[in-house]
Order: sequence, then C-alpha cells, then structure tokens
Amino acid sequence: MDWREHIHSDSEVMGGKPVIRGTRITVEIVLDWLVAGWSEAELFDNYPRLTADALKAVFAFPREIASAQLYSPVTQAA
Repeated sequence: MDWREHIHSDSEVMGGKPVIRGTRITVEIVLDWLVAGWSEAELFDNYPRLTADALKAVFAFPREIASAQLYSPVTQAA
C-alpha cells in the first residue's frame, strides 16, 4: 500500500494537515474517531467519500512515519 496515492498535504487545505486526497477529511480525524471506538462502517456512513483503500492508507501513513523514526525518542526519567 502506497499511502501517497490517497493522502497528501497542501498548505491551502486544512492548514496543511495530511488529508484524504480530494477531500477535507484529515488523517487525524479518522484516527481520532477510531480511537473513540467508531467502527469502519460508522466511518464510511459518516464520510461517504472515504474509501476502503483510503482507510488502509490512513493506517499505512503513521506506520511508515514511525518505522522511519521521524519522531523524537522519548526517554524515561530515572
């Protein structure tokens, strides 16, 4: 899955947050709803422009970022 086919960022759309291509649906809001307990069916019902492939891309996007270590490691205080 190449998430770049489904997700992009444009400074003119949603303040540059990553969105599902061709929509204003942010990756962040999809992940927030999933964390809140929404099912895939509820997402598709509430966001009809969201596709199964775009949802897969939502999962692939943060996975690649995490695996590329584009984050700052958190150290535990002693």
